[in-house]
Amino acid sequence: MTKSAELRQKDVAGLEAEVKSLQKAHFGLRMQKATQQLGNTATLRNTRRDIARAKTILAEKQAAK
Repeated sequence: MTKSAELRQKDVAGLEAEVKSLQKAHFGLRMQKATQQLGNTATLRNTRRDIARAKTILAEKQAAK
């Protein structure tokens, strides 16, 4: 799981890249779930929350500009 303290140390470009990579990972997990290859479905919830956490911090940094 990505910690919010780690995310806060990144700049805006780094956060955007992190969101993009998390979204790709989430898409892959969704495809695994659809083909019944995903054993632990809790990872979907965790990646979704990581994406939300990263987007929240990104919005805070953009608003602070």
